[in-house]
Amino acid sequence: MAVTGLVGSVVAFVIALLIGGLAIYISARVVSDIDDYSHAVVTAFVGAIAWALTAWIPLIGPVIALIVWIGVINWRYPGGWGKAAIIGLAAWVSALVILFVVNSILGLGIGAFGIPGV
Repeated sequence: MAVTGLVGSVVAFVIALLIGGLAIYISARVVSDIDDYSHAVVTAFVGAIAWALTAWIPLIGPVIALIVWIGVINWRYPGGWGKAAIIGLAAWVSALVILFVVNSILGLGIGAFGIPGV
């Protein structure tokens, strides 16, 4: 029974990471004309780690985490902080749309790993 729970957790994590990567891929494709899905998945993973390391700080953690998350996008994609913020916002909106469609059709109830607040 424990193995099934572990496998289910791993599958849910991978699906959530791929969805987070897809959201970043779509936004980076539109904003920066970068066509590399694997780059977006790695960005989602690194961004999630950066968020987790900073969001716990009392009172200002979520603000610092958001800046750090946008900093990860800025580091991984060209164009500066402005484009990184636009990519982040577009990724957030993309993730909401993707999750609405996937969860409505398949009824999975999954999230998007690497996209804050989704």
